[in-house]
Amino acid sequence: MRRNPWFETVAEAQRRARKRLPGSVYDALVAGSERGRTIDDNMAAFAELGFAPRVVGHHAERDLSTTILGVPTALPVLISPTGVQAVDPEGEVAVARAAASRGVIMGLSSFASRPVEEVALAQPDLFFQLYWSGTRATMVQRMDRARAAGAKALIVTLDWSFSHGRDWGSPAIPDRIDLRTALRFAPDVLPRPGWLWRFARSGRVPDLTVPNLAAPGGAAPTFFGAYGEWMQTAPPTWDDVAWLREEWGGPFLLKGVSRVDDARRAVDAGVSALSVSNHGGNNLDTTPATIRLLPAIADAVGGQVEVLLDGGVRRGGDVAKALALGARAVLIGRAYLWGLAANGQTGVENVLDILRGGLDSAVLGLGHSSVHELGPGDLAVPPGFRLTLGSEELPAARAAHAAGPTAA
Repeated sequence: MRRNPWFETVAEAQRRARKRLPGSVYDALVAGSERGRTIDDNMAAFAELGFAPRVVGHHAERDLSTTILGVPTALPVLISPTGVQAVDPEGEVAVARAAASRGVIMGLSSFASRPVEEVALAQPDLFFQLYWSGTRATMVQRMDRARAAGAKALIVTLDWSFSHGRDWGSPAIPDRIDLRTALRFAPDVLPRPGWLWRFARSGRVPDLTVPNLAAPGGAAPTFFGAYGEWMQTAPPTWDDVAWLREEWGGPFLLKGVSRVDDARRAVDAGVSALSVSNHGGNNLDTTPATIRLLPAIADAVGGQVEVLLDGGVRRGGDVAKALALGARAVLIGRAYLWGLAANGQTGVENVLDILRGGLDSAVLGLGHSSVHELGPGDLAVPPGFRLTLGSEELPAARAAHAAGPTAA
C-alpha cells in the first residue's frame, strides 16, 4: 500500500527526508557545530516550558494573523533565509510558492540557488537576507538589486564565527556538479533513486551556485567562492550596521542577537527589528537556547523594536511559547527544509499547516481569541529557565570580583 504523502509532525518530515536524501545532502541540513549542544538545547528548551490551559471560556474563532515589519502575515511565522536549497529541483521557488499559498512571508538568503527576481514573482511578500561580505559598493549593488526585485525588508545576519568541525563528521559538499563529481558521489546518490528521479524529470542538476551574489553581467559564483569572500571580509562595527540600515532605507531586521547589550546597541543603530538567534546551532556551540534568552531581550527593547526568535521551532506550540515570552513572530529553517525534502512545495505547505494547527490548538486551550493575547501567564516556566546575557550588571559584578572579598 502506498504511503500517504501527508505527514502530521515535523519529526516525521525529518524522518522522510532522511530516507529520501543522499546521506551527504541530509547531513548538510542537519549541520550544527562541534558537540551539537546548541542544536539540542534549542529544541529541548521548548519542552521544558509547560502550558497553563483554561477549562472554560474558550473562543470559537481564533485570529492567528499579525504583521512583521508592517507586512501582513496569516501566521506569526517567517520562512528563515537558508542557503542553496538543493534538496528539491525547484528549491527556493517551491518554498516561495508554498509560503504564498499559506499567506506567510519568505526570507530569501543571498546564498540562495535561485535569483531574487524569480523568487519574488512566486512570493511578493519577500525579505532579502544579506551578510557583511565584500566591499561596501558590492553590498550596495546587492541591496539595490533586491529592492528593485520588490524585497520589502532587509535581513542582515552577523552572528557567524566560522566554527568548523562536528563530532559526527562534516558532510562532503562539492564546489560544483560535473561528470567527475557525479561519478564520485554516485555511491551516495544511487541508493536514493526517488531524489535522483525528481531532478532527472525536471531536467535540472543540483545547483551549487549563488546567483544573487553575481556581479552585474557576471557569472554566479559558487557557494564556496561566495563563502570565501565572506570569510575574508573584515567584521563589521556598529557604525557599519547603521550604514547598512541607512543605505537600505526601509524595514531592517538584524539577525543573530543573544545579548541584552547587543540588543540595545542594535536599537541605537536604528534597526526596525531583531531576531534572537544562535544561527540554529551552526555558530558557537554551547550558546544557550534562544527561547531562554528571549524574555530578557524582549523586556529590554521590545517596546522600541519588533523582537523575533529563531532556533528549535518544530511545533505550533513552540510558536505560542515564543509569543508568550515576548516574540512578535518566529523564523523557521530546518522545519521547512525537511518538508521540502520530503515532498517539495506540498511538503512545505504541510509543515506550515502543522504549525498553524498546533498554534491554533494552543491559543484555543489557553482561552484566547488572538495570538496577541498570549503572555507569560500562559506558561509554566521552571526556575532558572530564563537567562540574561550581556546585562548591565555584569561589568559591575566583574569589578567587584576583581577587587576581592570585602571585609566582614
